[in-house]
Amino acid sequence: MKIGFIGLGIMGRPMAKNLIKAGYSLVILNSGKPSAEELKALGAETAVSFADIGSRCDVVITMLPNSPEVKDVVLGKNGVIEGARPGTVVIDMSSIAPLSSREIYAALGEKGIELLDAPVSGGEPKAIDGTLAVMVGGKKEVFDKCFEIMKVMASSVVYVGESGAGNIAKLCNQIVVAINISAVSEALVLAKKAGVDPELVYQAIRGGLAGSTVMDAKAPMIMDRNFNPGFKVNLHIKDLNNVLETSHEVGVPLPLASQVLEIMQAIKVDGAGVEDHSSIVKFYEKLANIEVTR
Repeated sequence: MKIGFIGLGIMGRPMAKNLIKAGYSLVILNSGKPSAEELKALGAETAVSFADIGSRCDVVITMLPNSPEVKDVVLGKNGVIEGARPGTVVIDMSSIAPLSSREIYAALGEKGIELLDAPVSGGEPKAIDGTLAVMVGGKKEVFDKCFEIMKVMASSVVYVGESGAGNIAKLCNQIVVAINISAVSEALVLAKKAGVDPELVYQAIRGGLAGSTVMDAKAPMIMDRNFNPGFKVNLHIKDLNNVLETSHEVGVPLPLASQVLEIMQAIKVDGAGVEDHSSIVKFYEKLANIEVTR
């Protein structure tokens, strides 16, 4: 089986490498970028266009920033749809708007091409070690066919429902992550301003009900002032915009998610848009005139 992989960024590159390590034959775009050259050195074949990738592969995986990029790569001029045969499966592992997923699903379906919307959670560290969480929407029989491929990149691969359901689940995930980072930031700023070592506070509460995967991932980064992006603020803003657009469509008020979105917008204005979303802490530090360090 040949797999096309489109989108070799922070997340896509390690995901693609894990597929090669697992023995899959990979086809990538011959872009000349360092990420493509690295994968070529590992044995990946190259293609001249997205349509070329579609024509040569049984499965095509996309890992792109947002809905417009996925639509362009899959449905646009020289896109995957122009080369793919009936029965080809596109697995979109990007985080995009559910409505866009359903539009792409319908367009591909007219050509006999299947789509799974399969966004991931876990950031760069889990992409590297192959322990992402994948939430999947689409036909159950297509999910079953592609389960082992996705499992190479993840420790958890869960079928959520029909087309668009995977991206609904990802939006729910992004609400919880954003609010959790915000809560961790508030707590650590309070500890520091009150004269208590934030590292000791973190150790004291992480084993109780307040403990979480988010806390364990982000609290050490905050205290080390390490804001190198595992997941950029700009991308989380994109996700929360999709959250609110979807919530308004279905009639669900989301007061906390909207508040955290505004916090992220504030730190983006201050120049932190390309930093890790743990830099949410900078908003609270500015209010309290304190910096959280160990």
